[in-house]
Amino acid sequence: MTTQKFMGADSLIDRLAAQVGSRDMAIGLLRKRGQMEEGSEKLTAAGQARNSMTAQERAKDRASKSGHPATAYTYNPKTNRAILRTRTK
Repeated sequence: MTTQKFMGADSLIDRLAAQVGSRDMAIGLLRKRGQMEEGSEKLTAAGQARNSMTAQERAKDRASKSGHPATAYTYNPKTNRAILRTRTK
């Protein structure tokens, strides 16, 4: 994956540009998502919050949209995915 070097915080634009193949396309996506202000490269509050997350935090945040809290997931850095922890008794 070409974005492995952009796993830390403060790399939102570079990471997305590496994923989609174009900085202009990345900026367009961020504006569409409401994470970047129209007509500038300034991040909105939502964009700044996402930008401050690490890859682990972003993966858990994406996964938590399914209804479980982010703390219920385990992160795999090789796949950049968060999976639901299994419960054992």
